[in-house]
Amino acid sequence: QVQLVESGGGLVQAGGSLRLACAASGLVFSSYAVAWFRQAPGKEREFVAAISRSGRSTVYEHSVKGRFTISRDNAKTTVYLLLDSLKPGDTAVYFCAANPIYGSDLAPTSGYRYWGQGTQVTVSS
Repeated sequence: QVQLVESGGGLVQAGGSLRLACAASGLVFSSYAVAWFRQAPGKEREFVAAISRSGRSTVYEHSVKGRFTISRDNAKTTVYLLLDSLKPGDTAVYFCAANPIYGSDLAPTSGYRYWGQGTQVTVSS
């Protein structure tokens, strides 16, 4: 079955960086778009970034654009999210999600079928 495992979260000071990884198994990875979402305490889960099957197309939520970078290594079946210039408001559990995409190279911002368990990112001021 499809499995997504996030890693790389932790505690960092404001202005610092982290690199999250989402390792996938049980799927034809190059056929799947992958996205990152996050959920802060008391808030709904929100979209952060997405990357298309090929990696040529990426989409970012407005507040992270220019600070976060999503990338993928299809040979390693892993997607990365580099978080730079972190702010306390970025504190959340970060989830990766995957969905098969057929006939296009889109990076959707919603409608993902498969989800990981999440990794905690805490940014101190």
